[in-house]
Amino acid sequence: MIYTNIIGTGSYVPEKMMTNDDLKQFVETNDEWIYSRTGIRERHMVTTEETIDLAEKASILAIEDAKIDVADIDLVIVATVTPDNHFPGVAQLLQSRLNLREVMTFDVNAACSGFLYVMNIADKMIKSGAYNTALIVGAETLTRLTDWRDRNTCVLFGDAAGAMVISKSEHNGIQDVICGSKGDVDDLLICKNVDIKDPLLNAVSQQDHIHMKGSEVFKFATRILPRTVKDLLVRNNIELEDLDYIVAHQANERIIKKAAKDLKFSMDKMFLNIGKYGNTSAASVPLAIDEALKTKYLKKGDKFITVAFGGGLTWGGALIQL
Repeated sequence: MIYTNIIGTGSYVPEKMMTNDDLKQFVETNDEWIYSRTGIRERHMVTTEETIDLAEKASILAIEDAKIDVADIDLVIVATVTPDNHFPGVAQLLQSRLNLREVMTFDVNAACSGFLYVMNIADKMIKSGAYNTALIVGAETLTRLTDWRDRNTCVLFGDAAGAMVISKSEHNGIQDVICGSKGDVDDLLICKNVDIKDPLLNAVSQQDHIHMKGSEVFKFATRILPRTVKDLLVRNNIELEDLDYIVAHQANERIIKKAAKDLKFSMDKMFLNIGKYGNTSAASVPLAIDEALKTKYLKKGDKFITVAFGGGLTWGGALIQL
């Protein structure tokens, strides 16, 4: 039986930090309005860096933490909705930046659930026996897609990257991963592509911004988060009391608090760092796990579930034993 285990984590956020008070220069808002609705105090944003830069820095830290040689990595998957190019993908650029050998690399777009999707893929690919060690990354520069005139969305998002090295192991670390999606035909959370071009005009394409129907997304998130946790518990024949912690996607503190209440799970065991970073989409889960490990919130032997939800509409969860 082939198992998989997390052997290293790393994360990175850009130097520039924007507080809620800083946002007042762009849109009518204030710290109390933002914090009471989201739990966010500040977020980081790129100024000169791109998604690949964030991904590279987080990956280097994860590889150092894993104490492996880069030559050991035979698979790279990056979750992002903000690639620097339509192609090549962030994963291919990352492969070059890290001087990796000619291995399989690709990007995945599953919005805020992206990191759970790439964990699921890498986990299954290693357990198939085809691969040994994977570098999986969630990296986003969402502020590039932010409409700074829309106070319902511009207060939410930040830029970051988180990385993880998972490897074939005798320890059953990643015990189960599930993912799902429900086609968002109602455009509850969307960022449109550039317009179709008329070749006779060949007009300059204009990038769209993130659009969100907040109340509907909130309803989806507060329903799917506890459901995913319960699905993992049932699939693995364990009880909620068997979990040491839950590390949820950091989208909104109110969502996490409602999920904890519905699950009857203590908020003391729900990891929170949204106040410092905002919603960093696919980077949220690996950033949270890395910070939880580095601060000893999570420690060896702990059993926890990590869960995410996002545009698509997508969701995912993993049961992990450190």
